[in-house]
Amino acid sequence: MNLYDLINGISNGAFDEQLRMLYGAGEKAVLRARARYLSAAESFSRLHPECGDIHVYSASGRTEIGGNHTDHQHGCVLAAAVSLDMIAIVAFHEEGVIRVTSEGYPQFEVELSELAPVEAEKGTSSALIRGIAEKFTEMGVETGGFDAYMTSDVLSGSGLSSSAAFEILIATIINEQYNGGQTEAAELAKISQFAENVYFGKASGLMDQTVCAAGGFVAIDFADPHEPQITNVDFDFERAGYSVCITDTKGSHADLSDEYSAVASEMKQVAKAIGCEFLREADEDEFYEKLPQLRESCTDRELLRAAHFFAENARAAEEAEALADGDTERFFELVNHSGTSSAELLQNLYSNKAPQSQQIPLAIMLSKRFLGGNGAVRVHGGGFAGTIQAFVPTYLAADYAAEMERIFGAGSCYVLTIRPVGGYELKI
Repeated sequence: MNLYDLINGISNGAFDEQLRMLYGAGEKAVLRARARYLSAAESFSRLHPECGDIHVYSASGRTEIGGNHTDHQHGCVLAAAVSLDMIAIVAFHEEGVIRVTSEGYPQFEVELSELAPVEAEKGTSSALIRGIAEKFTEMGVETGGFDAYMTSDVLSGSGLSSSAAFEILIATIINEQYNGGQTEAAELAKISQFAENVYFGKASGLMDQTVCAAGGFVAIDFADPHEPQITNVDFDFERAGYSVCITDTKGSHADLSDEYSAVASEMKQVAKAIGCEFLREADEDEFYEKLPQLRESCTDRELLRAAHFFAENARAAEEAEALADGDTERFFELVNHSGTSSAELLQNLYSNKAPQSQQIPLAIMLSKRFLGGNGAVRVHGGGFAGTIQAFVPTYLAADYAAEMERIFGAGSCYVLTIRPVGGYELKI
């Protein structure tokens, strides 16, 4: 299609069915999506006025639902793709270069004639694109150039994984155009992880990329982190009458790297004391039996965090089972238990460096007060600062968001739906 086809199709509702799938069935969600795509199309046309055929792609953010700090111990996780996403208007060409303009940022480009890692690019979007293109090339896919205009509503630093959304968006563009869409979600996730680890220079697991690529609810077992077991869980939260609300409490993430790394290192310390490398390899009964001896080489906080892992690892699998069975009451009970465990055992609701700043506990307290026993609430993502997650009856979602924004500021609460697909190309 060309830009006229896209703009006309959005305006006359030709894309509405796809927009409802991606962003929710509500009329406001569809109207907002229409306006967003029209704005992106107009921005693309200003950058590339002579453009002919175009393609339109989307890749979602993700929300962790169960398994708080379990993946780095080769544990189980339940996560889901959400209706916040990154979109791209793309025109392909034969110039051997990928040019990307993101809303609010200057254009950058990656030459496809040289795909080796570039030290000076580490930590940049160029590095991710170069790494993804290199991995496809290794697979025998002849990657070509394109111009892309992108815009994103996936919050950076929110635990919704904007970096994975970008990676999966680029991987989806290349896969659909140059590989006939043959590479499946699990492999797209590995390609993205490779780019992030080797080219971008950040160690990361596969959870974020896997969920963004697969879509829907995804249960992941990282017993073998190189070949995780991925199971799609079929459940329609919107139809069940619930919304997923993410509130940004506006706590600073500055200087928290050591807090995050301490969780993994302390859990590994307990595993080592038991005789394992990761807690997933340890026996829970043996852990409790040997607590007196373990206290001689491990701190009490290390032991509490290990106890969180054992319970949370099992709980993530139970949450997936509850959703598969359509048992929302049991699911919400488990989510609330997860939140309690994170507070009492994992201890990641606020930073020990600034114990007076407790935005996450405050937001959880207010959420519980508002919900009055309905739904569930827990810390979201890595914790210590940032976001909380609440499952809210849809008829209360607008009022809940208003209450959160009364405390934490306008635009701080996002009412989301679970998106059933991962990387996606919109077509007429």
